[in-house]
Amino acid sequence: MEEGVDPSLAPPVPEAEGRAMQVALALGARRRSKLAAFAGWAFGALFSFVISVALYDFVASLLAANTVLGAVAFGLVALAVAAALLLALREASAFWRLARLDGLRAKVAAAGTLAEARGAVDAVAALYAGRADQAWGLARLAERRGDVMDADALTGLAEVELMAPLDAAARSEVEGAARQVATVTALVPLALADVATALYANLRMIRRVAEIYGGRSGMFGSMRLLRRVFGHLVATGAVALTDDMIHSVAGGGLLSKLSRRFGEGVVNGALTARVGLAAIEVCRPMPFVALPKPGVTQTVSRALAGLFSRGGESVS
Repeated sequence: MEEGVDPSLAPPVPEAEGRAMQVALALGARRRSKLAAFAGWAFGALFSFVISVALYDFVASLLAANTVLGAVAFGLVALAVAAALLLALREASAFWRLARLDGLRAKVAAAGTLAEARGAVDAVAALYAGRADQAWGLARLAERRGDVMDADALTGLAEVELMAPLDAAARSEVEGAARQVATVTALVPLALADVATALYANLRMIRRVAEIYGGRSGMFGSMRLLRRVFGHLVATGAVALTDDMIHSVAGGGLLSKLSRRFGEGVVNGALTARVGLAAIEVCRPMPFVALPKPGVTQTVSRALAGLFSRGGESVS
């Protein structure tokens, strides 16, 4: 070491900032401009037109050359078109189901009279009719709702009976995704692997949360829901982590005891939990009133419990 150099004057090692989740949030929340949307539509229409003309010429020329082969080609093209239409219908159904959740949440929140509350509760109950995991809650609601003569009490009863098991399942999905992102960030040193894992895990988590509450989003619906959740988080500044939350997860001073990679794993896991809780609020057909809203600190603590040791000596 050179003489006259004071090690205490060296710049500190930068703290973990959850780079993977920050990049994933930025990518997910990026909004397409009107010009980009128009360009995408124009190129998509041109590509579809070219493919259609090419397929028509291919089938027509094959029919002229060989009737049997032409008939086979026509049948295959018909099957492909039918499959594309079915996929389009499934995506449209997914968008409709997500919009239905938004409508139900607004209807429940606006219910001010007993009649409005009964209509809102009936609509929520109809959403889960036929689901085996909601049979007990629906039976309990049908048994007890006749004794309730207050709008708030009725919606609260429906929330407790119908939403409690779904909330538990959704929180389990959020905790699992947070653990996955934290583990990959901490243990996989490959460049961009943590970003790819964060995007995949968050997309899968949001889709599963939507399915739990009755959304069943398709591919495009999932991407739209992902952008909606990420955009909300970025717009409200909810992606920031506080030192108190980090300390509550790690018992204090984790980032100074663990390596930078492990510290980033904790932060990325915590940010994933934030995204999951935001997805719960977006997909839940009833607002949180009778049941407590899940907290970020508690969720992160359960998700990362045992993943990183308190003293930073081992990773389970």
